[in-house]
Amino acid sequence: MKSHRRRHALTAAAVTAALAVGTLAAAAPSAVAASPSGSGRDVVQQRLNALVADGVAPGALGTVRSLDGRVRSYTAGVGDIATGAAVPRDGQVRVGSNTKTFTSVLVLQLVARGKVELDAPVERYLPGVVRGERIDGNRITVRHLLQQTSGLPNYTLHLGDDVRLYQPRELLDIALRYPGESEPGEVWAYSNTNYVLAGLIVEAVTHRSLAEEIDRRIVRPLGLRHTYFPVPGDATIREAHPRGYYRESAGGPLVDITDMDPSWAWAAGQLVSTPSDLNRFFTALLDGELLPPDQLAEMRTTVPAKEPFAAGTAYGLGLVSTPLSCGGVYWGHGGSIPGYETRVGVTEDGRAATVTMTVQAPDKAAARQLEGAVDAALCR
Repeated sequence: MKSHRRRHALTAAAVTAALAVGTLAAAAPSAVAASPSGSGRDVVQQRLNALVADGVAPGALGTVRSLDGRVRSYTAGVGDIATGAAVPRDGQVRVGSNTKTFTSVLVLQLVARGKVELDAPVERYLPGVVRGERIDGNRITVRHLLQQTSGLPNYTLHLGDDVRLYQPRELLDIALRYPGESEPGEVWAYSNTNYVLAGLIVEAVTHRSLAEEIDRRIVRPLGLRHTYFPVPGDATIREAHPRGYYRESAGGPLVDITDMDPSWAWAAGQLVSTPSDLNRFFTALLDGELLPPDQLAEMRTTVPAKEPFAAGTAYGLGLVSTPLSCGGVYWGHGGSIPGYETRVGVTEDGRAATVTMTVQAPDKAAARQLEGAVDAALCR
């Protein structure tokens, strides 16, 4: 019983800390991890080895697809600090806010079918639901939600110590206890509440669960065999995976936080996937396999993003563009959730990279170090 209470407290602390620095945030796209035996001159392997050697993370993994179509998977460090087990190649991880891009795709598919209008008020699809101090669902549009310009407060900043199984409407109710932070459309500000509402719109219009729609419209058509939306109360990761860790304080011991009910993240960050599946998803998205040209163009229409993103990052409708050091940009999203930090990047010419480290980034420097691995993978 003591250990259970201790575990609950650690999970709560991790969730609170994560959200305080913008976790589940659309961090810049991602990179690829390494295989200890092949370090040599491979710049991606070197970057991932450095994450481990510098003590940023106990392990890292990723997959890179080059211009000629070759795919290489990487690992670095250990996958379990208790046993010393290796990081599984292309293992499953919690991918955090990369989930937002999946949710946005579902909404935009409904737009393409004439079931949802981007510039219609949220009130049309969720009548009477979005109400609060300086909050009115008649003035917030679907576009505002997907673009993070609604002005809605971020519920994850107010979860406190109550980490448990949540229903989506409970998450929204937490957010609506607080006043709106800006007028709709005026300010870009990252809020996970936007994507809870987007998920609720998907369910209201389709009369199916968000998990069913992700599986039916994205996972199965693309053959994402290792991607799934955990069922309510499922705190495990199904397939081979590295353990995920949390630090209570800078320099403190690593605590295993792999097994965690992610329902508090829902449409904003609940998915489990692998680096190769994320590369496939984002590449298919940019190639037009999931959306018609008009909706993909809307998704790629961006506004400047602020923290927690790097300078030069721009946010579309659940899709992020980030400058490359070698010129041009890459597209993706990124995700941060207790136990794992993931970045994804796909270029116009077909290069793709996803990298994960097995601890949530403790600060901006660690996040930028991970993003540097993505840049190295896509520019080499």
